[in-house]
Amino acid sequence: MSLHLHENLSLKPFNTFGVDVRARLYAEAADDDQVREALALAEQRNLPLLVIGGGSNLLLTGDVEALVVRMASRGLRILGEEGERVLVEAEAGESWHPFVQWSLQQGLAGLENLSLIPGTVGAAPMQNIGAYGVEIKDVFAGLTALDRQSGELREFGLEECAFAYRDSLFKQQPGRWLILRVRFALSRQAGLHLDYGPVRQRLQAEGIDTPTPSDVSRAICAIRSEKLPDPAVLGNAGSFFKNPLVSVELAERIRAEHADLVSYPVGEGMVKLAAGWLIERAGWKGFRDGDAGVHRLQALVLVNYGTATGGQLLALALRIQADIVARFGVQLEIEPNVL
Repeated sequence: MSLHLHENLSLKPFNTFGVDVRARLYAEAADDDQVREALALAEQRNLPLLVIGGGSNLLLTGDVEALVVRMASRGLRILGEEGERVLVEAEAGESWHPFVQWSLQQGLAGLENLSLIPGTVGAAPMQNIGAYGVEIKDVFAGLTALDRQSGELREFGLEECAFAYRDSLFKQQPGRWLILRVRFALSRQAGLHLDYGPVRQRLQAEGIDTPTPSDVSRAICAIRSEKLPDPAVLGNAGSFFKNPLVSVELAERIRAEHADLVSYPVGEGMVKLAAGWLIERAGWKGFRDGDAGVHRLQALVLVNYGTATGGQLLALALRIQADIVARFGVQLEIEPNVL
């Protein structure tokens, strides 16, 4: 056996909330063969298999009676170029932000708005991660996944992934697909997205009138660092709630009482509301109950001040959800996977 197994291992270092729970068995898979070995071992031991990446989209509420496998595969490569279009591939275990920085160092544009998002490449398509007007689906070129039911490899194109707002086929079918590597269509010609959030204002304040993709990345890193706590310092999983989609009618009813409502039209009679605005307006920003709290600078972020359990963090989230329904008639959806 090439897998190195650990029994009863604390997962505290492997989830960004820093929740101290234990895994029945733990291993790291550095390549496809070790992934298959982990699948066979889980079946042999009659244990569920839980695959994790950076643990940045995970809330663990108790010990994990499973074989926990962390994807540790590495590899970044340019597969080919056609005109300005450049096809790149990254292994699932690569950390996301260093991959973005690598792409910029190659002179490639497309991922700069997704800078400083925690997690791994393999987890990115599951959530269709997005920030500042760009989502994975906008630069996606394909991925290779292992079908845990049949053991076969399958290639996925854009349409097959069923990407939606923080959603995908892989999230809809948990436990079936194990993403091994992902491909992206990037460009040598920058087509910058600057009109979502304070990106353009930040660049102008720095005197940058003709920004490069690297300029945009640096601006977004600065904005995110000011708004979001570093998980290495304060346990968190980034945005804890999705921005809710509501009807135009509901949005207008809320706006009648709150003229400063933050919203974005998305077409088809629907509006996206800023979940952080709703939570802050309801008075939860900076709230703390023991070591479970809401960040003092960003109401969208739940934080672990030290020894909060996953159950305590989830209980706080449920209290916030119930309050937002009562005040605004809006149901907030939890973004991290709760186990």
